[in-house]
Amino acid sequence: MAPALLILLGATVILSADSLSDKKSLLLPPTNFTIKVTGLSQVLLRWESNPDQEPVNIELGYHVRINAPQEEDYETRNTESKRVTVLHKGFSASVQTVPWNGQPLPPSRWVSAELKAPPGSPGTSIVNLTCTTNTTVNNHTPLRPYQVSLHCSWLAGKDAPEDTQYFLYYRYGSWTEECQEYRRDTLNRNTACWFPKTFISSRGSEALAVHANGSSKHAPIKPFDQLFALHAIDRINPPVNVTAEIEGTCLSIQWEKPVSAFPIHCFEYEVKIYNTRKKYFQTEKLMTNAFISIIDDISKYSVQVRATVSSMCRQMGFWSEWSQPIYVGSDDQKPSTEWFLIVLMAAICFILLIFSFICKTGHLWTRLFPPVPAPKSSIQDFFVIVSSEKKRLKRNNGAVFGKKLFPLKQKLKS
Repeated sequence: MAPALLILLGATVILSADSLSDKKSLLLPPTNFTIKVTGLSQVLLRWESNPDQEPVNIELGYHVRINAPQEEDYETRNTESKRVTVLHKGFSASVQTVPWNGQPLPPSRWVSAELKAPPGSPGTSIVNLTCTTNTTVNNHTPLRPYQVSLHCSWLAGKDAPEDTQYFLYYRYGSWTEECQEYRRDTLNRNTACWFPKTFISSRGSEALAVHANGSSKHAPIKPFDQLFALHAIDRINPPVNVTAEIEGTCLSIQWEKPVSAFPIHCFEYEVKIYNTRKKYFQTEKLMTNAFISIIDDISKYSVQVRATVSSMCRQMGFWSEWSQPIYVGSDDQKPSTEWFLIVLMAAICFILLIFSFICKTGHLWTRLFPPVPAPKSSIQDFFVIVSSEKKRLKRNNGAVFGKKLFPLKQKLKS
């Protein structure tokens, strides 16, 4: 009996020790998880480590899951995280404690937080929002030689009341601005905005956040957010100072980089050469700002160049517009050698025509070149001689026969 009690007591002690070990190794979820809007299309996720977490001999981190508006997962060791995202559809996220560096320990349960979608009637927010940026020279601030303008346009929501008025804002980095220059539709509603000067950096990698809200006396207007990647909306300027000249059969083209904050090595170019006489195009892609082409020297050419920022400096975007065409060469006049040959051939043909006409009218050709008599044929001469002899013999025989017949006639008469 005593040995059995000792065995049971030992088993209980072992189970208690295992339970205590499991409790110490259990990861607890973070606490005080909150989501706070810190700017246009920007939120701050913040949480704290669980104060009841038992010490463990491994490093801990956090697994964050964005549930809406777009699913995203990532891990961090920090207790806060800033996210840039659209907010007009609401925002929700979850976080859990996880062992760092893949330690074999199960994660904690999830804790979640949510931002409700802003109020507003469906169908009242703007639609078809498009934006473009463009770089110009800034002559007023030497420290910032280039400035970026922003132009956005949109359409009114299909269910927006006629008295709806929209207002547009942009945020880039820590800068936020409201539009001051609007264009309106026939109902006097704002449908386009122009920022002639912004704090946007054309060489930056941050997303551009654009926010539009509105007001109406008849219905609450639902706001709208949209994020733009700068490379996808940047309207590159065409190359400047394009020159072209022809030397013999060589067409030499040169140009300078577009007005842009990007250095010269960041551009790719495309040259378009159009032969106006033969009606065909030649296009070439280059990484330099010069090009030489072999051409014929009897045609007129149109030359244009366009540019884009290469993938060495940022993600590829759109090509610029073509530069204004410049024209070289001329197809109105032929080269002097070709004209000389044409005139010479025409003169020769004219002289031959006049000479033929004079020969025909004055019988000069027959006088200058009389016909050559044909050579005599010996066979033909033989037959002519034989025929002559026959005729002579006939005549001679007739005369002899007449002489013999005449005395006979005299005798008969007598």
